[in-house]
Amino acid sequence: MTALTATGRRAAPAPFATARTILRLHRPALFLWTGVVLAALVLMVWGYGWLAQPAAAAYQRLKACDYSCSYDQDAYLAYKDVLHYASYVVTFLPLLVAAWAGATLTGRELETGTAQLAWTQSLSPARWLAATLVVPATLLTAGTSLLVLLHHLLWAEGRRADVLGWNDILVFQANGPTTVALTLFGLAAGVLTGLLLRRSLPALAATVALTAAVGFGLSWFRGYFWPTVTVTTSLEDGPWFGGPVVSYGAVTSSGAHVPVPDCAEYWTATKDCRATLDEQHIVRFYSDMHPYSHYWPLQLTATALTLAVTAVVVLVAFRVLERRTGTVVKGGAV
Repeated sequence: MTALTATGRRAAPAPFATARTILRLHRPALFLWTGVVLAALVLMVWGYGWLAQPAAAAYQRLKACDYSCSYDQDAYLAYKDVLHYASYVVTFLPLLVAAWAGATLTGRELETGTAQLAWTQSLSPARWLAATLVVPATLLTAGTSLLVLLHHLLWAEGRRADVLGWNDILVFQANGPTTVALTLFGLAAGVLTGLLLRRSLPALAATVALTAAVGFGLSWFRGYFWPTVTVTTSLEDGPWFGGPVVSYGAVTSSGAHVPVPDCAEYWTATKDCRATLDEQHIVRFYSDMHPYSHYWPLQLTATALTLAVTAVVVLVAFRVLERRTGTVVKGGAV
């Protein structure tokens, strides 16, 4: 029976009661999330506390002797494996969340009628959707933020081991708040696709595809989120590819930027190639790149863009729910 207030309106349950109901309803997902976070934490604490420094020392010793002496290969390889595994886990967390959100959070609830039942038990559709978003978002933000912080410490502690550079797609995603924002996008996208499709498996597939597309889009366009720095090199050195290069080319004696001749992509010392360069009046090469100092501007810009898209998805989800149920939010009550 629907609970009514003195004015005839449905009495909203206490926020904590609603949160407990959602957690109880999605208990298997909560246990899985807790297990993933704890396993990743143990892995990264082990790498940070016991493997990073020995691996860095081993690599620096090998580098100092020009790769001709013995070194602690086991320590280096152990840290390398841990960093790779940790990077994969943290980077692909948004897809795991997207799969769960698309299959379970709203799609299954609507498919089985659980959501409609909740709407008759003193919980309006809008409040149901708000709670469905806020409770998981709180736990996901806390868990993902903790893993991102520890991953950054793990990578920074062993940075001298030169296993993965800061611009590596795995490291960039796992080392900063972009992963947290993408996780929240996966949650919001799962809620929206569940509302639209009302079936678990199609919503799962659509949500994972959307989240993967946003993640790949961020990686693909990341270099354009912040102004680049131009590095010039001589003809003897060839084009510079020592870091995250957005674009590169050749500079003529008049200062014009032109494409690099095919012969100069890798080696400019041959007689025929130098003749080609002289013929085109090429005097040096340039590369538009991002130094390490651009890491946080790029990271924060990507995070802000992802959160903006997430906010739009949440707004659309509420509009879809409003059209499907005929509820309208006025004065903060539904």
